Amino acid sequence: MRSAIVKRSIVIGGHKTSVSLEDDFWEALKDIARERKATVSNLVGTIDSQRSLGNLSSAIRMFVVHRYSSARANPAGRSGGGAPTGAAARERTMPLAGHGA
Repeated sequence: MRSAIVKRSIVIGGHKTSVSLEDDFWEALKDIARERKATVSNLVGTIDSQRSLGNLSSAIRMFVVHRYSSARANPAGRSGGGAPTGAAARERTMPLAGHGA
């Protein structure tokens, strides 16, 4: 089953922009922001300020992928501790596209 790509408006540094991401990436981004006690806008602003190439949507996807790859490689270093929820829990159970189910 594919996740629909949704375009959402977000304010970064006082400027409104649109970002198109699959639902699962939006949910993961919200989970990470919640873990960091930050707003999604602030988190996306940080991602935007640190990207060197590519568009913002791609930078957000890579940020989320790296975040969950790091968490998988180092489960003890996960912020917030405990069992994963939301997108983190789905990430553990969802097969990669073209693999499995």
